[in-house]
Amino acid sequence: MDVEKKDSESIVLANPPALALKDADDREAEDRERIALDLKAGLHPLKHKFVFWYTRRTPGVRTQAPYEDNIKKIVDFSTVEGFWLSYCHLARPSSLPTPTDLHLFKEGIRPLWEDSANCNGGKWIIRFKKAISGRFWEDLVLALVGDQLDYGDNICGAVLSIRFNEDILSLWNRNASDNQAVMALRDAIKRHLKLPPSYIMEYKPHDASLRDNSSYRNTWLRG
Repeated sequence: MDVEKKDSESIVLANPPALALKDADDREAEDRERIALDLKAGLHPLKHKFVFWYTRRTPGVRTQAPYEDNIKKIVDFSTVEGFWLSYCHLARPSSLPTPTDLHLFKEGIRPLWEDSANCNGGKWIIRFKKAISGRFWEDLVLALVGDQLDYGDNICGAVLSIRFNEDILSLWNRNASDNQAVMALRDAIKRHLKLPPSYIMEYKPHDASLRDNSSYRNTWLRG
């Protein structure tokens, strides 16, 4: 990648309810202050602050290091201008080696099943031929950054997994048990990406991924 920053944050799996509420209030206040400063500077603030991450593993090499140690923060942004400055300097998916994962998540949410924002959620999964995955990834990134998808507050982030024979796009949400939100998110993805009817979308809760230690096998729901 073009830009890389070492990240050493620890993962918080759960917060006491009172502390979680306080943290939410603090984040809202910080967001209001951030937006006010951006507007004063003549910038165009986004509804959410985002972080690009990536994961790169050596093919055929098993390591005892936790998965989270391989996740590297690239850059964060909170304005339209900041997004384009960051995005234009990122390597295109077609130029990245396999296996590599690109992650775009709201600030404060790490791209891990166990993160407190993700642990009760899941993800919609779409498989693409390698020649076309970059275009669909860009369309999904723009929809996510622009808050264009239904139930946007239920969305945590998106991942592009670059593999040998195919690329896999996934969109993570907070609550796998909210069937209405899950299915509305599926419909919004289909609509914004203009997916042909032949494409099959699969859903998998993160707790199932934790049990079978797999991101994309044994999916539960198709649509």
